[in-house]
Amino acid sequence: MIDAKLVEVARQYDDVQAELSRPEVSFDPDALRRLGKELARLEPVVEAFRRLQDVRSQLEGARELRDVEPDGELHAMAKDEVAELEAQEARLVDELRFLLLPRDPSDDRAVIMEIRAGAGGGEAALFAAELLRMYVRYAERHRWPAEILSTSETGIGGMKEAILQVDADGAYSRLKFEGGVHRVQRVPVTESSGRIHTSTATVAVLPKADEVEVEIDERDLRIDVYRSTGPGGQSVNTTDSAVRITHLPSGLVVAIQDEKSQHKNKAKAMSVLRARLLDLEMERQRAEGSALRKGMVGSGDRSEKVRTYNFAQDRVTDHRIGMDLHNLPGVLDGDLDRLIDALNMADQAERLKTLVDDGAG
Repeated sequence: MIDAKLVEVARQYDDVQAELSRPEVSFDPDALRRLGKELARLEPVVEAFRRLQDVRSQLEGARELRDVEPDGELHAMAKDEVAELEAQEARLVDELRFLLLPRDPSDDRAVIMEIRAGAGGGEAALFAAELLRMYVRYAERHRWPAEILSTSETGIGGMKEAILQVDADGAYSRLKFEGGVHRVQRVPVTESSGRIHTSTATVAVLPKADEVEVEIDERDLRIDVYRSTGPGGQSVNTTDSAVRITHLPSGLVVAIQDEKSQHKNKAKAMSVLRARLLDLEMERQRAEGSALRKGMVGSGDRSEKVRTYNFAQDRVTDHRIGMDLHNLPGVLDGDLDRLIDALNMADQAERLKTLVDDGAG
């Protein structure tokens, strides 16, 4: 079964290379980008498959030598070589099983993150602001363009909500498991008795949608413009630049007021609206599936408590995989890769187990 899939992937790889070599493709930036991404996706599988074929060829020769020489030093050497090559073959087969797992079709997308203060009043708003900074710093570490599309500040350094766009291919594959309820445990600066408080913030992670993917009929929109509110510089609060878009069929509402330009605010609001509509459609498709997968990392639902940040113990705990890190300042400064790598590995292992179980059934 796995060999048949590998042969098909190798054929696809050759087809993509052949298409890239066509002269007319070199003058088509969209085709070059599409084919380049497809080649990058297939290449690790093809390289591992070629290593597997080489190991199997060596293994065949070593087995023949072992069987021809029934005893003696040559037999012992061939026997040891067979054992080593069989171990290599098993490792490559396991690697290829992971590489052949069905990919999330949104993994190559940019991402829009919505961060909102939850339970805990002013402390929750301060925590939401820290999470926003954490994700901005994570993007900076990876040299990804990050833009804060909208914020609603509390005036004491906190945020009721914020919308962040990380406009890099593949950002969704790294950040998609950040969705859910994040919990902080610490002594607030306003707490005179030194008691530890628990506050929360929610994170929603949406794959960014292109205009051609999510078509929006202008007749389905109600667009209101109004004067911006809250802190701002000259003209922010004196012109009707803020935009609120209501998508009538779904009831979704997006309001953006951070830019002085009404047109820029509208463009940002439309980008967020497309992402939310794409997310709704993806949820609908998942719900219609006959066997909705519930993996180790959870469904990413907004109601799930996914992570706790405990300041007193300098500990970050991801509840989905039972992982503790004693580097809370570093994590809040964007050092998230250990957590994200572990979440991705847990998801791959769960999907592989599901695939094997389904095959056995």
